[in-house]
Amino acid sequence: MRRFKIKKIRVFLVSILLLFNNSISSFSKEIPGSFADLAEKLMPSVVNISTTTTVTTQSNPFPFQFPPGSPFEDMFKEFGAPQERKSAALGSGFIIDEKGLVITNNHVIQDAEDIIVRVNGDKEFKAQVIGADPLSDIAVLKLDSNEKFIPVKFGNSDKARIGDWVIAIGNPFGFGGTVTSGIISARNRSLGLTRYEDYIQTDASINSGNSGGPLFDLNGDVIGINTAILGRSGSIGIGFAIPSNSAKIVIDQLVKFGETKRGWLGVRIQDVTKEIADVENLDEPRGALVASVAENSPSEKAGVKAGDIILEFNGEKIKEMKELPTIVARTEVGKNVKVKIWRNKKEIIKTITLGRLETSEDFKVAEKKTPSKETSIDELKINVRLINKEDIKSRNLPNQTSGLVITKIENDSPLKGSIELNSIILEAQKKKIRSIEDLSNIVNNVLKSDQKTILLVIYNSQNQRRYIGIKLN
Repeated sequence: MRRFKIKKIRVFLVSILLLFNNSISSFSKEIPGSFADLAEKLMPSVVNISTTTTVTTQSNPFPFQFPPGSPFEDMFKEFGAPQERKSAALGSGFIIDEKGLVITNNHVIQDAEDIIVRVNGDKEFKAQVIGADPLSDIAVLKLDSNEKFIPVKFGNSDKARIGDWVIAIGNPFGFGGTVTSGIISARNRSLGLTRYEDYIQTDASINSGNSGGPLFDLNGDVIGINTAILGRSGSIGIGFAIPSNSAKIVIDQLVKFGETKRGWLGVRIQDVTKEIADVENLDEPRGALVASVAENSPSEKAGVKAGDIILEFNGEKIKEMKELPTIVARTEVGKNVKVKIWRNKKEIIKTITLGRLETSEDFKVAEKKTPSKETSIDELKINVRLINKEDIKSRNLPNQTSGLVITKIENDSPLKGSIELNSIILEAQKKKIRSIEDLSNIVNNVLKSDQKTILLVIYNSQNQRRYIGIKLN
């Protein structure tokens, strides 16, 4: 009888242990034995990006430096001759279309004169910028090739959980095709780098040169774009990636329109503190407090007022103020959305028709720069001005176009008869033109030479790219 009871207890304990083990396995996934098969499959879709930019610096003709703020510093500055040098930068990216569409960070290709993309470690292609967005730090490139490439697809970053395994592939320090692994350390991180931030934090090793590369889940889907590291010395186990769900909205717009079209409310907001929540009789600090409402904005037209607290937007609850701009930005322009507001200690609903951020007065004021002035290039007997965003948009030019618009050509100009009014000078002597000083310096150098012939690359008035050789007097 006693033996029977002991046996019964043993069976019971074994059953409990089995049940415990099963419950643990249901909440955990098996640790990967190797990432080799996954890495081998994904490597052909990850690219290395190298860019070159011309940097102009003022050389010091003296064997010593004047102290900062010294009156001699400005007095002798003019004696230094401008020196041009090529600056190179490295980054990563990944292919999302077999025709050669590549995704990377905007900061990887910003102001680049040449973009070279290396695919699968050996083949090199030139690339053009299809569209770039500094606000989200995303850029879309197109490889100059008719080859078919191996693309990867986006995963659902909203399903990524803290503790999930991830792998990063990229070009750290120029060592192409580097694979690192780790886990998702945190979600919804904000670093203050861009206007819209909702980073995935990972401890997968990410270093300089990984920017723009993909962060994969174990299905081989892209759930993030590696963007930032913490600390200048390199990876310390804290890296950040743009979630794929946020990135895909921007990418689709850049591919379709060459620019972004973000939703716009027209309010300035701030955090709801515990003190404000107490005064407003709100159960807890949550939502976004409206500090002011822009004139003629969608919010003003819908009756939103300063002092309102936005609790919910289009069915999404606003826990913290920083969440609202991101949610609004990814919502379709022109859509009618329900906005739940806390006003006078009770909830009310407003219906707002979203405007477009990029065409709003708020955005124009933020982006506004000093108007381009016409300047005379006496040696060429022409007037020019810097190209601006309106020129690029109205003439349907690539977003990264830089150069000078010709606004006047004198009758005795050496350009007369060869170049039309409103043509854009892109290059001179095979050097990118980014300022009026660039062109003036090149022209002066040509006049001092024996050849006295300048080679210009232009967009003519029909936006056709042309090479023009001009003999200077």
